[in-house]
Amino acid sequence: MPKPTEAELDILRVLWDRGPCTVREVHEALYRDHGAGYTTALKLLQVMHGKGLVVRDDSQRAHVFRAALSKERTQKRFLADIVQRVFDGSSSQLVLHALGSQQATRAEIDEIRGLLDRLDEEAK
Repeated sequence: MPKPTEAELDILRVLWDRGPCTVREVHEALYRDHGAGYTTALKLLQVMHGKGLVVRDDSQRAHVFRAALSKERTQKRFLADIVQRVFDGSSSQLVLHALGSQQATRAEIDEIRGLLDRLDEEAK
């Protein structure tokens, strides 16, 4: 399955947050204040359907679209690609760079520590 473009990711975020949506609902969420027409959302959703990024329910008058993959699966696909292309396959280098370049909140550090503890237990 192809990776979504930035514009397609914007639409997927709407579908992940709101669940299945009509073209009009996607248009209202993304483009209403930016001047883009309804046909922009329609064309992008048609292209995404052709790529297999969204599933279309055309059983009703207004077609309803939903994301074909979950947000988590899409994130994992992008992350795997970044690890391979940018960090020579080293996920530890990705983590070190990410933590070294961005300030993590206390909650994020606790979540990371919990993940590391689980991975450490599994490795034993």
